[in-house]
Order: sequence, then structure tokens, then C-alpha cells
Amino acid sequence: MYSHIVVGTNNMTRAKSFYDKVMAELGNPEGVIDPQGRCFYISKTGTFGITTPIDGAPASHANGGTIGFQAASNEAVDAWFKTGLEAGGTECEDPPGIRTNMFGKLYVAYLRDPDGNKLCALCPMKSPVKSPVKE
Repeated sequence: MYSHIVVGTNNMTRAKSFYDKVMAELGNPEGVIDPQGRCFYISKTGTFGITTPIDGAPASHANGGTIGFQAASNEAVDAWFKTGLEAGGTECEDPPGIRTNMFGKLYVAYLRDPDGNKLCALCPMKSPVKSPVKE
């Protein structure tokens, strides 16, 4: 649905290090720096970029905004979340787990990147979830 998403950063080295790690957990290659110093992660489903703001003002995150990344499995969501925290991200929202909404059941995890941008990794649940609690 989207062609690209770009977020701002105040520290490209830190941001690229963070995104190289979390994107690898989702099967994406390392980011590529273009001649203008922007970093892009290019996949078959879209492009994600990080940049210092063109206008020279400090980068800031979008309050209320979330960028969601598709994961291949619940385990990939968990690995993305763990790697993101280890790479300098911070936990936000509820812990990783199942959420039910108008799209059905999703396995999701949320975190903020080092610049405060809210990120989500998700995997649609393909089969009914069995409760670990005995009835």
C-alpha cells in the first residue's frame, strides 16, 4: 500500500546501527547510504528510510504515529523486539503478544527507536490460539 516511509534522526550512525539490527531480524538487508547521506532499506513491499531533516531543524517523532513491519512468524516478532531493545530501542505499549482487532488476531510487539519513533512488528495469527491456562 505504501511506496516508502522515512523517519528523521539526529544521529545517523546510531539510527543506522539500530535499524540494521532490527531489519535483519525481519529478513531485510543492511541499509544503503545514498549520496545525500540518507539510509534506505529496500524490499519487494516498500522502502523504509532514515534521514537527518532536510530543513536543518532537529528530528522529532510523530505523536500518535506508528510504523508497522510485517514479520514471518511470532518468533520473528520476538527476535525483532529483543534485538531492538539490545540495539538501543525502548519498550512501549504492552509486552509482545496477541492482540485482537478488526483484522483478526495478530501477534505484535511495539518499541521506540533511539529517536523516539514508534515501531511495531506483527504477524497475523494463522490458526486459533490455545490458551496456556487449563480450563
